[in-house]
Amino acid sequence: MSSITPADVPADTATGAKGGDGGAPRRPGRVSLGGVSLNLRSSGIYIAFALIIALFSVLTDGALLQPQNISNIIVQNSYVLILAIGMILVIIAGHIDLSVGSVVAVTGALAAVLMVNMGVAWPLALLITLVAGAGIGAWQGYWIAYFGIPAFIVTLAGMLLFRALTLTVLGNQGIGPFPDQVRTLANGFTNGYFGNVGLGPLGGADLFSLLIGLVAIAGMVVAQLRTRNARKGYGQSVEPMALFALKMTAGAALILFLVVQLARFKNLPWVLVLLAVLVLGYSMMAGRTVFGRQIYAIGGNLQAAVMSGVKVKSVVFWIFVNMGVLSAIAGIIFAGRLNQAGPTAGNSFELDAIAAAFIGGAAVQGGVGKVAGAITGGLIMAVINNGMSLIGSPSERVMLVKGAVLLAAVAFDVWTKRRAGGTR
Repeated sequence: MSSITPADVPADTATGAKGGDGGAPRRPGRVSLGGVSLNLRSSGIYIAFALIIALFSVLTDGALLQPQNISNIIVQNSYVLILAIGMILVIIAGHIDLSVGSVVAVTGALAAVLMVNMGVAWPLALLITLVAGAGIGAWQGYWIAYFGIPAFIVTLAGMLLFRALTLTVLGNQGIGPFPDQVRTLANGFTNGYFGNVGLGPLGGADLFSLLIGLVAIAGMVVAQLRTRNARKGYGQSVEPMALFALKMTAGAALILFLVVQLARFKNLPWVLVLLAVLVLGYSMMAGRTVFGRQIYAIGGNLQAAVMSGVKVKSVVFWIFVNMGVLSAIAGIIFAGRLNQAGPTAGNSFELDAIAAAFIGGAAVQGGVGKVAGAITGGLIMAVINNGMSLIGSPSERVMLVKGAVLLAAVAFDVWTKRRAGGTR
């Protein structure tokens, strides 16, 4: 697979759109600010996120950025962010999954039956639930990859099948409560291992959480430096060091602010720790492994991927197996947060996950997208929901704004593709 792209080539230039130029870097959607070239396609989502946060911070008189509210945003939207990680990979490969909401419901119901009704030990019950999620993904992946039925049809059928199965298991009643360990994973916080440290006018904050934040900042800087040096080694253009330093400073400030606010409330949510592990692991898989580059190759140019020796059917199959496992994790988290598995669990989760992926920079035709972008897209939706709730906006207005944001994101993707085509 070394003939496809180097591991450190950025995802939005590695494969291009279908019918592309064989992986040559493109420059659509770039603007020049003070002589500095800025790629709006890769950086625009983060700029938009910052502007949305600034807007709602003003509209809510700072309530949006209060420690408890930040914690609530993370905990209340964790399951959608987990789904977005899997969905971005499905979309990069040129497919879609409409069944994830129903899979969340049926796996949550399975976990409840095992732990509450049958008294199965919670670690074994969680393992069985994850295996069941993988089995669901394998079932759908077989029909898509090996039988050739479009993913839209297979997962639409799955949405109906697994919702019906959930209703068969639960009827019109929920099952709960869950064991304390499961509820802690969904709603709990890390312990203050090293005690608190004074932060002047901000009060006290958990020292362990602050140290984790500093480690995360160091890891981010090292990873970005390695990527920058790798691009230079492959002869690709990189941003000036001043701009790179500015981006690292902004990222470090954001991480530090987030960690400080969480440390001032109840420390780091356990579900945030889980999310961080998933984001780090899947980002490395997508950008630095053969399997990850194969996903981009399939979505970017299917014919070229086949000619390069990519086992397309196998890759697509395992993408959907992975989606099933992540849906099971989201189902456990959601059920644990509510402390019961309900028949209506997961309603519209597939739409939220798809919206997060597209708002986060995924291309409509596949081949483009990043895990971090999908997480950012999901957080944008979460901030819009939370911010408009704080200012008392009615639900129909929230839906209107979210729909407009999604349409704008997809329209921008189409516009950049047209510009790329027009410059050849």
